[in-house]
This record gives sequence, C-alpha cells and structure tokens, in this order.
Amino acid sequence: MTVTLTVPPIPRTRLEKLRWTLTDGRVVAGQGLIHWTRNPTLIVSELTYPIVVVLLFGYVLGSAMVVEGGGNYREFLMPGIFAQTMVFGVATTMSVVANDVAKGVSDRFRTMPISQAGVVLGRSFADMVNSVVELLILLACGLVVGWGWHEGPAKALAAVGLLLLLRFALIWMGIFVGLHVTPEGAAASWMFLMPLTFLANTFVSPSQMPGWLGAIAAWNPMSATVNATRELFGNPGVGDDSWPAQHPILLAVGWPLLIIAVFLPLAARRYRRLDR
Repeated sequence: MTVTLTVPPIPRTRLEKLRWTLTDGRVVAGQGLIHWTRNPTLIVSELTYPIVVVLLFGYVLGSAMVVEGGGNYREFLMPGIFAQTMVFGVATTMSVVANDVAKGVSDRFRTMPISQAGVVLGRSFADMVNSVVELLILLACGLVVGWGWHEGPAKALAAVGLLLLLRFALIWMGIFVGLHVTPEGAAASWMFLMPLTFLANTFVSPSQMPGWLGAIAAWNPMSATVNATRELFGNPGVGDDSWPAQHPILLAVGWPLLIIAVFLPLAARRYRRLDR
C-alpha cells in the first residue's frame, strides 16, 4: 500500500506567514481549551479562591475596613479582586507551559510543520478565553454581593478591557517563565504572587500604609489597573494625590504594553531555543 504525505507549502510573503501563524495559533488554542474543559478540578480551584476572598474580606473583615473618602467597602473591594484574579492567572499559564515542556508536548509541536510563533500565540488565545470566563463569573459574583458600575456600559466595558489587557500581558510573562522552570517551580509561584497582589491597592489604599510601603504599592502595575477600573466603574476609593493615583488609566495601559514589549519577544525566542 502506498501512503502519500502532503507537505503544506512554505509561506513566502509576510501575509502568508501571518495567516499561517494565526491559523496554527487557533488550532493550538483549541487543543488547550479541550484540556481545560476536561479538567473540572482546575476550573473549580481557579474560581473558588476569589469567591472565598470576596466573602472573607467583604463580609467577615469588611466591617472593620475604612474606604478613603467614604463609600461601600465591597464596591471598593471588587475591582481589586478582579485584578488580583487576572494576576493569579499567570500561575496557571506557567504551570501549563512547564508541564507541556516536562511531558514532551512542546517537543512534539516542534517536530510538526507548524508555526513556532503560532504555538505560543495559541497558548495566549486559550488563556484569554479562560480569563474571560473567570471574569464574567466574578462580575456576576460582584453583582450578587452588592457591587455595580455607575458610569454607564461604555466605561464598564473599558474597565473590563483594561483587566483583560493586564491578563494578556502577564500571559507572556507566564509563558517565558514557564519555559524556564519545572512544574514544581511553577506551582511554587504562589509564594511570590500573593505578596505582589497584597502589596497594592487591592484591599486598602496605599495612603493608609507606611510611607515607603505605600509608594511601592502605588507604583505596582496592578494598582494602576485597580485604580483605573474603580474610576471607570464609578466605585469608591479611586486614589490620593500621588501621580500614579492621578493618572491611573495612562498607567493601566502603559504597564501592560511595557510587559508585552519585554516578554513577548523573550517568550518567542526562548521557545525557538528550547532544545539548546
């Protein structure tokens, strides 16, 4: 019996290469989403933590919290939880990428006639779909506990866009780090992410912290997204008179773009040199 193998044509022009990359990225993203839907334990664990934090800080500790300038603490809290969930997503990205490398999945992709850029792009597509689902569930949870937006649907959508922009930027950081660490190392990332997300304006205003600590929290990229979303949602506690607090939307766009500019090429380069 004769078997005929069809080799796809090599893309020549930039447009063909872009189409090739996007097509392969869509296929790889589909593979990642299939694995995600077949792992309900992961889905539940990703959603349980933010919901528990909302209940703990919103109802158990919230009565002792004071919002700078006044206002409902749960409305102050929810944008911080939204952003914290987007940041915590980097641990999932790192874990999936590190496991793919350890199990040889990445090596199998590299032996196929597919775009190498499409592989990492597909990972980012899959993680963004996961993040949209998580964020929608959290928004519904926020509405249940009394949070809401007060500046109209256009600004609310802009706030959601800033949250997803932060997540998209951190995906590339997660891919880059995940290509360097073992699955065990990726699992240990929580010990670094936890203080990073607490050392921000997630739960309290930086102005209520000691001076040096407040300055670090104010310039935390996550704080910019939290401040910007509070402003766009019309929630209390937008910020103080510091420069970061007065220009939150500028920083909420600038920080993620800077992270993408640094880590996207690093992640692509690392993937191409994975066997070296």
